Amino acid sequence: MIQPDIKYMKLAIEAAVQSAKNGDYGHGAVIIKDGEVIATGYETLKSANDPVNGHAEIDAIRKACQKLGQPYLQDCIMYCTAEPCPMCMSAIIWAKMSDVAYAITRDDMIAEMERIKQSSGGKFSWRQIAIPAEYIVEHGEPKVALHPGFMREESRMLFDLTGK
Repeated sequence: MIQPDIKYMKLAIEAAVQSAKNGDYGHGAVIIKDGEVIATGYETLKSANDPVNGHAEIDAIRKACQKLGQPYLQDCIMYCTAEPCPMCMSAIIWAKMSDVAYAITRDDMIAEMERIKQSSGGKFSWRQIAIPAEYIVEHGEPKVALHPGFMREESRMLFDLTGK
């Protein structure tokens, strides 16, 4: 298990802010190996019209594998601003990453998205598959260490960038 480091989550938060500035949702991801930034992932779901590859976690995994010239990311930790969805968590497992530190939990997202929906007069829609990252890890191999809520409070401002 790798101990999360604040400086790398700050980079993921910066990527999320940049994603939002580019017109996408405020999500970001960074992959670290041996203290080196291997890849930064940006949310491009809306700008690329791609609901699969447009997730910041998928973007980071693809870039990291290309940079390292291999399909697996053993001994890497991903920092992401939100709990990975089932698709992204599965990709993290398939990439054989050792750890994931995420700031905003699924429960945080559900509560906040409901607030945004109410304040927008119901115009904001959010797609959700109700399977937490822990469940995916429990039923997958190899096991990935999860670090939920890492810098949670510092990341909550990202909600203000969503749904605009």
